Amino acid sequence: MNIQDAKSLSPGRTIYAKNYFNADGTKQRFRVNGQVKTWKTRPNEVRVPLKRGLYEYGYLDHSNLEEFSLTED
Repeated sequence: MNIQDAKSLSPGRTIYAKNYFNADGTKQRFRVNGQVKTWKTRPNEVRVPLKRGLYEYGYLDHSNLEEFSLTED
């Protein structure tokens, strides 16, 4: 995933982790849980809130973009 893909995400969109798998061997799914945060003074940075399962929350940001993809390969 690149920075433009991350900026175009919308709430409710599902993204997939490349290196993390479920017990059945499928890739872990994360749902975009809120508004994508961008900055005018830092155009190469982005922060996207994510949710996985019932209780696990996290963020997709410019430092871990390469760990996620838009499609399940």
